[in-house]
Amino acid sequence: MKRIAREVLGEDYASRLWRRVEFIGDIALIRTPLGMDPRDLKPLAEELIRRLPYVKSVWAAIPGVLGEYRLRRHVWLAGEERSETIYREHGCLFRVDINKVYVSPSLNYEHIRVARLVKPGEVVVNMFAGAGLFSIIIAKYSKPRLVYSIDINPHAYNYMVENIELNKVKGVVEPILGDAKRVIEEKLVGVADRVLMPYPELALEYLPYALKALRDTRRWIHIYLHVYTGKNEHWRIKAKSIIEDKLRELGAKYSVENIRKIRNIGPRTHQVVGDVSIINK
Repeated sequence: MKRIAREVLGEDYASRLWRRVEFIGDIALIRTPLGMDPRDLKPLAEELIRRLPYVKSVWAAIPGVLGEYRLRRHVWLAGEERSETIYREHGCLFRVDINKVYVSPSLNYEHIRVARLVKPGEVVVNMFAGAGLFSIIIAKYSKPRLVYSIDINPHAYNYMVENIELNKVKGVVEPILGDAKRVIEEKLVGVADRVLMPYPELALEYLPYALKALRDTRRWIHIYLHVYTGKNEHWRIKAKSIIEDKLRELGAKYSVENIRKIRNIGPRTHQVVGDVSIINK
């Protein structure tokens, strides 16, 4: 990738771009650097189509996500003008449309890491399930009793239903269309051993409902955040402080067992996850 970028765009652009290409099935996504016109990436996109036979379509991803469905904006650059594909991860198949569902290959390790933490017989609530990647990988690699898989995006819900069938986890993963806080209040209070919150923009706001979903004994919440650090701040210390402040405000007894950085998403801005043990509510 670095060699192709260098040959097409030159060394300066190559150093900014070669690690910004993601592959989702047979679609290549080039994450457009801030201040760069995505149309300037067209020569690189055409070269990817020419040199990489497994790539059938190339899109530019515009920085940021929009709306309650947390969707990326994309500009088609080369190959087939198609945004739906089959994405493979950890032996599972996922039909997705990059323009209708949020999908991030950077969560690849995180999906299997959390799955390996789930104990046999657990009930899991995934509050922001998207097309079902976390939920289905947990169902395939762990032995949960049930995974409640919630999303408010009807497109994501429809893909999730299809992906449950594709991966033969029907009866283990239960897809639910709706706003996670309302779903929990109406039918999932006190059912969960573990709650996933993989939506950084809403995690703190929805944390009270995650606590409501938990059983009364020692249980787990995985909280995903975007953390901005000032000049003399460390991302781990800042993230732990944010999580602890909110849990104290909610009156929870807790232990923050682990803080992990997933990736940098901007200058001094980090995507992190906190693994939190809730002792009781």
